[in-house]
Amino acid sequence: MNAIAPTTGLTPAESTVLVVPGMHCAGCMAKVERALGAVPGVVAARVNLTARQVRVEHDPAVTMPALMDALGNVGFASQPRGEELAPPPSAVKPLLAPLAVAGFACMNVMLLSVSIWSGADGSTKVLFHWLSALIGVPAILYAGMPFFTSAWSALSKRTTNMDVPISIGVTLATALSLYETATHGKDAWFDGTLMLLLFLLAGRALDAAMRDRARAGVDALLRQAAPGAMVVARDGGLEWLPATDLVPGLVMRVAAGERLAADGELIAGASRFDQSLLTGESAPVTAGVGDPVLAGTLNIDAPVDVRVTAAGQGTTLAEIARLMEASGQVRSAYVRIADRASRLYAPAVHTLAALTFAGWMIAGAGVHQSLVIAIAVLIITCPCALGLAVPVAQVVACSALMKQGVMVKDGSALERLASVDRALLDKTGTLTMGRPLPDPATLDALPADAAAVALGLASHSRHPLSRALVEALVARGVTPAALTDVQEQAGQGVRAQWNGAAVALHRPEAASGIATALDIAGQPARLITFADRLRPETDRALAEMRALGIEPAILSGDNAAAVADVGQATGLTAQGNASPADKQAAIAALQADGHKVLMAGDGLNDGPALSAANASIAPGTASDVGRQTADFVFLGDALTAIPRTIRAARRTMRVVQENFVLAIGYNVLAVPLAMAGYVTPLIAAAAMSTSSLIVIANSLRLVRAAK
Repeated sequence: MNAIAPTTGLTPAESTVLVVPGMHCAGCMAKVERALGAVPGVVAARVNLTARQVRVEHDPAVTMPALMDALGNVGFASQPRGEELAPPPSAVKPLLAPLAVAGFACMNVMLLSVSIWSGADGSTKVLFHWLSALIGVPAILYAGMPFFTSAWSALSKRTTNMDVPISIGVTLATALSLYETATHGKDAWFDGTLMLLLFLLAGRALDAAMRDRARAGVDALLRQAAPGAMVVARDGGLEWLPATDLVPGLVMRVAAGERLAADGELIAGASRFDQSLLTGESAPVTAGVGDPVLAGTLNIDAPVDVRVTAAGQGTTLAEIARLMEASGQVRSAYVRIADRASRLYAPAVHTLAALTFAGWMIAGAGVHQSLVIAIAVLIITCPCALGLAVPVAQVVACSALMKQGVMVKDGSALERLASVDRALLDKTGTLTMGRPLPDPATLDALPADAAAVALGLASHSRHPLSRALVEALVARGVTPAALTDVQEQAGQGVRAQWNGAAVALHRPEAASGIATALDIAGQPARLITFADRLRPETDRALAEMRALGIEPAILSGDNAAAVADVGQATGLTAQGNASPADKQAAIAALQADGHKVLMAGDGLNDGPALSAANASIAPGTASDVGRQTADFVFLGDALTAIPRTIRAARRTMRVVQENFVLAIGYNVLAVPLAMAGYVTPLIAAAAMSTSSLIVIANSLRLVRAAK
């Protein structure tokens, strides 16, 4: 057993989650976090751009209205999120109608423009321009509403955002087009303005769809919880209760083929349960009396009775959904770059447009041409691609890893994990399964009748060894013997009668290691030994880590002899009897030598080490402290989840770097061309939106990153 020690560090007294629907880029993230961070008593503010939420850690004295007012002062409406984990409204739906209007109007105006481009002149040209205005102006006002409202909200608070120059460009282009139409001018830009809005809305809708898709893992978990359960009443009758009415202590009767509506403990029957949704493991798990079962898992074989131990927001299913929902973008190096670029965008683009207008006026181009070129500069310089470079890649990678059974609690941890070159692994519960399992050789030596008696006795005990024995024997297809006069005495084991003979499963008087004794009157005593085994595919996982340039080692609080045995079995250097302070010191020493350290642990005493490491990972069976502190949580048993996550992190950072090159390269090429007058507003609209779509498409390659 690892020594238990309190974790260090102070934690804020309260945590509040606010829904902020108006966030849609890295610049929005930065504004929201800066505004909340300036509120006295706020310890930290972390945005989840995918869920359009911000989690605020603060002192109890900070009120909800104060937080909402701080956001309102920078142009963001907000509301408190309820305790329920209901999925937020789709970010795509509000954009579909404006997108459809922009697309329909754009096609019709383009058809009218074809005639003008083909040589229509005189009254025909004037007529087509007015028809374009009649179609285009109402469509522009409606389709541009998402940008106009966002820009007005920012300007009314004496601040700016990305939508301000976009709105200015759209407004100027429309006004100039109306002026040209009224004065029978040569050109009108209704088609270009509509094309701009079409591309902007398409890019924003695709981004929103991608974020909705990234939340699919959370939503799928929430949908898998059964809506209710049949509950056994005190008189033995059955009553269906909705999941919201279930409370600990109630007994659910779960038929074969049904999902569990709450966490619980099996009190009657035995069956196999499909836990693939929670663990990523395809093989069903066998459970007998006394074993825990989880909400959302599927009962496969036989009806069982389950005593509820946790319901509603207390279930493992709800906890996993909360952990997944917490995955977001924080202050990583790349996000800071995108934030700075977004903050500089509005003043920079306004300056460039003004200089462009002034320069062309000085060059003698006239107001009309100078204004058209300035509008093109306003349109083409939108930094949406740069703002999407980091969050899109992080969100896609987090979603891909979740499908492989790895929860990413902090998107920025992918950046830190990608650089690790040392891995420190705890022993019990991390390298090993953390629970003793029967030695197959001792089970093989049991006659059929002895195995049946052992299963019958063990199924009446809640002792961890008995539970492990039940699981192993049921997996072998053993049927429990019919016992009578069953009695369990704390510390003494289980005793009963079988066919008139006394039988017992108890602690042996003298045995080395972990074992239990099986006594059957008239038969020789039998010893069933147990061992805490290495996780599946441990050798493969360690080999893959070394292939990635990461040197693993064991750092454990267990006794030195047990740790040395595991070190010998795995070929790793091993340090035992390590206190939490020792683990922190070992990590600090490696970091002082220039190494980046990954800590893998599961116990309460691993909490400080998990916090001190550059990146951290914990198994799904870890303690609450381990799961809450770690950056990553893997849900299956196999240790190969660690190198798989490292590979995904490294690929994610390669894609982030590619995204920055694409976004910066676009602006380096496009802005000079626009200022030189080689780009029309129509081409500027297409180029700006295409750059964002390229970044999104490049990030979607990470769907395969976790494989």
